[in-house]
Amino acid sequence: MNALTQDRVHHNNSLRLGIASVTTELQTILGQRLTALVAGVKDVQSVGLWSKGRQVPRGDHEWRLRLAYRITKMLLASEAPETVRAWFVGVDPLLEDRAPALVIADARQGDELEAARVLRAARAFSAE
Repeated sequence: MNALTQDRVHHNNSLRLGIASVTTELQTILGQRLTALVAGVKDVQSVGLWSKGRQVPRGDHEWRLRLAYRITKMLLASEAPETVRAWFVGVDPLLEDRAPALVIADARQGDELEAARVLRAARAFSAE
């Protein structure tokens, strides 16, 4: 499967999967604190409630989780989970030396330019 096809599969899966499953997978791979950071919430307990289906993230939070899930799956195709976690928290020159997790956390739902920037940075990292 070529990179474009894989990216399309990850994109489609990020939209089809229930948000509780998205949150659970992110929590497993990134950890609860990093998942909360990416979602843009301060209360890490929210992540646990979302993953159990007891609460549902709304608006920006859900959009950020789905974007982070897509990127996580894309990176896991060629990287170990600890490398994926390190990528999210490390500064990236393609993001003006900001951590991808913070760029996602600051983005708003529908901010396709920011989403595209982070996706480009993830693709560049996985291509090296």
